[in-house]
This record gives sequence, structure tokens and C-alpha cells, in this order.
Amino acid sequence: MPESNISPRTALPVPEPLHGPAFGSYAAQEVSWLLKDLSEVDLEADVAERERRIQSGAAHYAESLPIEYQPDAAYRSLFDEVLADSAERLALAVATVSELVVAERGQDIVLVSLARAGTPIGILMRRWLLSGRGPDLPSLDVPHYAVSIVRDRGIDAVALDYLARHYDPTSVVFVDGWTGKGAITRELTEALDAYYAAGGARFNDELAVLADPGHCVRTYGTRDDFLIASACLNSTVSGLISRTVLNDTLIGPGEFHGAKFYRDLADDDVSGRLLDTVTAAFDTVRDRVPAELATVRAGDRTPTWTGWASVDQVRAAYGVASVNFVKPGVGETTRVLLRRLPWRVLVREADAPEHAHIRLLAAARGVPVEVVPDLAYSCMGLIKDVQQ
Repeated sequence: MPESNISPRTALPVPEPLHGPAFGSYAAQEVSWLLKDLSEVDLEADVAERERRIQSGAAHYAESLPIEYQPDAAYRSLFDEVLADSAERLALAVATVSELVVAERGQDIVLVSLARAGTPIGILMRRWLLSGRGPDLPSLDVPHYAVSIVRDRGIDAVALDYLARHYDPTSVVFVDGWTGKGAITRELTEALDAYYAAGGARFNDELAVLADPGHCVRTYGTRDDFLIASACLNSTVSGLISRTVLNDTLIGPGEFHGAKFYRDLADDDVSGRLLDTVTAAFDTVRDRVPAELATVRAGDRTPTWTGWASVDQVRAAYGVASVNFVKPGVGETTRVLLRRLPWRVLVREADAPEHAHIRLLAAARGVPVEVVPDLAYSCMGLIKDVQQ
């Protein structure tokens, strides 16, 4: 390791990563989870009660898990349609952001996805780089890890210790699925700065995402607010892994943040189907990647944070107490309906094909859908304020 990367934390003992099939349904070579296995711990709470505790300040959202909503057969069938219709678009965005990363960060990279939304994207990026990227471009076999980041609590410092101990920190590329208003983008920068200030190594805070509708990052496959199929479901499209947990009663000093492996949902698992369907579309889009990459690189990629400004406007217009209750974009709106206590959904178009799953979920949960023609995003989900 170069002298400049040695830090007081580098020599600290760190746990070993977890791998499938012992933890998660992804194959071992696809991702190494820098997480603690909490599968045997009862962490799930009723969604409404959990929401009340979080909003009252009695608990942090990462201390427990929501009971995962399992959609009905009609919704699962819709997922199959969405995946088939969007596979090429997803493949092109995966290839574009992967090539953008290599062009600007070099071939010696380590992909580190933010669990769990970033993990399917990290696996797809790894697959693209390994797949035979195009004429005169070498296949790259890059490591891929998944780490936890928690809003208001930062990124897992023990996971960073592990990465700094095994790799040059400057080679680490953090990966997520999409941006909403940019809260996690800001959280990553602040957390990495704090880690460095506390004696850790210096990591690059440039976040790579598949879609950047919030205009929060420079490294993306697209800035369109389109449906990413991995946002349609919870653990059953994310390797059967829960969202991450940071609870002082379960996570001690020197331990990774935790997560659960939902083995009992194996019959409903479509994680591999999503990966294989998008991977199968790589050959179809391969010839289009150079032009798409050139277009992205030629444009102005400076973050403008327009997403954050538009969220604040909606917050004020609807009398919402906090921007944390406003979730912009297709992915975030879907997650509100799947695991939070939704109040209403705002859409730019009443019958947009990409919102079919959102309309199904909203109807199933009795959530009103309101058309707002000048909405900055194609849709937004508003969380119910249970304190009012």
C-alpha cells in the first residue's frame, strides 16, 4: 500500500465479508457484503407504529426494519412486463456509467455499492466490464463490495477500514441506483470527510449512479427519471437482503452495520432474473455505447441540485413538515409505497406507462394519486406526517 494511504485505522482488525449462498441469493463472485448477519434477530415492526416512532424522534429508521410488503400476483406480473420493456434502456445506462467510470478513474477500480439499492447496479456494472465491452476494449474483472450508508449516521467506518486495508482507497468507486433529492450524495461526502478527519484514509466521494434525475452527481448513465426495475420490489429483487441496520444493541465496536437474509422469500426471488435479463441485453446495446458515452461526456455534468430545490417547493406547497417526507422520482416513490406510510402520490401525467406499478400499489394501499402537470420529476411520493 502506498505510504500516503497508510492511516491510524488501517491496522485495526476487521471482520470478513459475507457471501452467497450463505448470505443472500447472489453468487459469491458477484458481491462481497461488508455486513453483519442479523438474520436470526427479530427486527421487523408494524409500518405505522415504526413510522410514529421515527417521526417522534423515539427511534432512528435504521434501528429497525419495516415488515416487507409483498405485492400480489398482478403486481408481480407487472414487474415481469416492466423488466422486459426496460431491459435495453437499463443495459445502455449500465454500460454508459461503467465506461464513464473507467474513462475518468482508470481500469484499476473497486466497485463499492451502497446497500441495498446500489447493489444490483454494482453487479451489473461488474458484469458489463467483464462481458467484452467492445472492439479494442479489454474485459475487466473488478472487485465488488456492498456497504451500508445511513442518513444522519454516515457510511460504515469499519467497512471503510476493510477497504483501506485491502485496496488503494483512491481506486474505490461508490455506486448507487439513482438520486432523488440528493440526501445520500451529501451524506456520502460528509461521512467520508469525517472518516478522514478521524484518522482514516482519503476516499473519493464521487458517486456513480445509474440515473441522476436530481442532478446531484457528475457520474451517471442517464439523467432521465425512468423506472429502474430493481426499484419495483424490496429484498426479492435485491438478493433477498434487507435494508441495512445500525442499532447499538446489535452492532458493537469493530463490527460492520447489519442486515438480514430473508431465506423464507426464496420462492419469490427475482434477483437473478433481473440481472440475467439486463445482461442479455448487453449485446443489443453494445454498438450504441460509444455514442451515448460521448454525448454524456460532452454535456454539462455539473451538479445543480435542482432536485432538492423542487422538493422544497413541493414541501412548502403541501404543508409538509420536512423534506425527508418528500421522496422524488420513480424509484423513491415506489419505495414510499412499498415500505413507508404514504400520504399521497403526485404524478406529472395521469396515465404514464412507467407509472402503472405505482398506480397499482397506490390503489392497493388506498393512497390518492394527484396530477401535477409542472412537477419537476415524473412523480413524487409524500409520506404521512403522523405527528400532525
